[in-house]
Parts: sequence; C-alpha cells; structure tokens
Amino acid sequence: MLESTVAAIRPLDEAAMAAARDLQGRLTKPAGSLGALEPLSVRLAGLAGTCPPPLPEPAAVAIFAGDHGVHAQGVTPWPQEVTAQMIGNFLAGGAVVNAFARQAGATVTVVDVGVATPLPVEPPAGADLAAPRLIPANVRAGTRDLTVTAALTRDEARAAVETGIRVAGELIDAGVAILLTGDMGIGNTTPAAALVAAFTGADPAEVTGRGTGVDDETYAHKVAVVRAALGRHAPDPADPLGVLAAVGGLEHAALAGLILGAAARRVPVLLDGVIAVSAALAAAAFAPDAVGAMVAGHRSAEPGATAALRHLGLDPLVDLGLRLGEGTGALLALPVVTGAVRVLHEVATFDSAGVAEK
Repeated sequence: MLESTVAAIRPLDEAAMAAARDLQGRLTKPAGSLGALEPLSVRLAGLAGTCPPPLPEPAAVAIFAGDHGVHAQGVTPWPQEVTAQMIGNFLAGGAVVNAFARQAGATVTVVDVGVATPLPVEPPAGADLAAPRLIPANVRAGTRDLTVTAALTRDEARAAVETGIRVAGELIDAGVAILLTGDMGIGNTTPAAALVAAFTGADPAEVTGRGTGVDDETYAHKVAVVRAALGRHAPDPADPLGVLAAVGGLEHAALAGLILGAAARRVPVLLDGVIAVSAALAAAAFAPDAVGAMVAGHRSAEPGATAALRHLGLDPLVDLGLRLGEGTGALLALPVVTGAVRVLHEVATFDSAGVAEK
C-alpha cells in the first residue's frame, strides 16, 4: 500500500495553475491585493487539476493518538494516562478541538494508533453521525524508549503509515474535500523534535521546544534526550521509514500516511502544529511532490515547527502563538483556505462586472 500510494503522487498541474493566475488577474481587485491567498488558490487549482478548484468542504479533522516510551525519561510532567483520558474528552465533545470543529463545521475522527492505556468506550451505534468517532487501529501499546532502542520496528512504522493512508482514503471516499491533521500523545514533542532534527539537519537545541510547558531543567534534559537518541540511531533522512522507526511516534507515522494518502488522491491537507509538520517532513521524504498537497495552517510556538516549515518551503497562514496540538491551529486556518478558493468561484471579473481597469 505504501509503495503504490507514493507512486500515485504527481506534481501540481501547471495548466490549472496558469488558469488560476490568469483568473486572479481578471478579478475585480488590484493584482496581488489578497496577499498569500492568491498563490494558495493557484496551488490548490494545481492540486485539483482544474480552475477553480473545488471548495474545501466538507472538512474532517483526523486526530491520531499514541503513547511514547521516552515518557520514562521524564521529558514531560504530564502522566501518560492523559492520552487516553483526552480521547474520552474528544469523543465527549469537550476539548478545544471540538469547539473549533463545531465552529468550522468540521467532523472529528480519533484514531487510536498506539495508545498504551485502556480507552473509553466508543459512542453507541446510531449516535449522531456528526459526533466524534473513534477508529481502533492500535499497532502497539506505545513506542519503545528511543534513548534505549528504536522506537518502532520498520514493520510497525509501516503499519502506522498505512493506517494513515487508509484513514485518508476512507474520509475522502465519504466525501471529505480537505483533511486536517490532529494529534494526541503525552510526550510526543520529543520524537517530533528528533524527526525535525533528523530530516533538516538542525541541531536538537534549535528544534526542541517546551511542549506542554516544562521548566528550564526539564527542557535542558529534553534537549539532551533528543541529542542522545539521534546519536544512538544516526537516522538517514533518505530512509524516511527508518527515521520514523528509529525516533518517531506511531501518531507521527500515521500522520505521514494521512498526508501521502491525501496527496495521492489530490486532496489538500491542512497541517496543524509541530507534530504534523514533523510528520510532513517524513511524507516529503517519501514523495517530494506530496508537498503540493500541504497547506501550513499556523506557526506553532514550538521552534521545530518553524524549522520544518522552512525546510518544506511552506508559509503558515496564521501565527497566534498556539502550542496545543489536537488540530486546533489547522481549524482556525480553515476559513482562510475556504476564502482563498471561494474568491475564484464567486468574485466577478472586470469584464463581467463592467468595472474599468486601470
């Protein structure tokens, strides 16, 4: 599945992008006056292969959840059980991601790809179809401690990537027109920093952040943990599956799969924070043209996110100092993406509106 998905990913359609640029130049506004929305609309036309591209509606947030063996190294003060407890909160509709999803009209799908503790029961059959749902797809009960051994075997990493590909396909087959990345996993900013450092070549001190808000001593220890893991495994960025296996998380691998699955189907993926963009680096290493399907929703306060976005050549749509994860920043950026496309559908041209050009 992974190989066939990667093989299906193609470059953006140049003719559709040229048509979108031409249309932008004929709309009743000064050229370039919509700033970043104009090149975004052009890129989305190139992804869809048509101008104007389809409106990115409906939208779905896919939250991949997993636990981490590196939690044993004391990289976060939060107990590991919070991962499963937050899944219960997602399913009950009580998290920030749920509030933002209701505002944006997006559905929420939670995927257990590697949670270590028992999960709450899924809502009963016949529940509101718009309510959050849980997909059980646990590859293993959390990763191994990446400071001691590889976090995953290559087979486990592949299984997680292919879980993400399957989820993307299921959501797109159900009619979803844009996927938003979400994540949940106590301790997951540590493997995210390791992934960013591995794929970009940046020093761990430059890309490791404070996650849920650790103190100075814990932060210094966290940087040392990332550095030690990279030194132990020496992951090769030309082998993305190997990098994910050595220092990644199950949710990172699954998010990489989600991105690849969407790119193969020519559907945009709106990236959230540092977990998503670290996974996006892996997706781009598998298939460079997958970057064409990526839209950077926001700039996370985690420094690794900026390094990853720079490496991918993506500019974030909003910068609000967020560092929550869950998909929250992507949801706040969703109306911006929709607006960029809606302009091509609904704004009159100078000729059709009878407006004089300069």
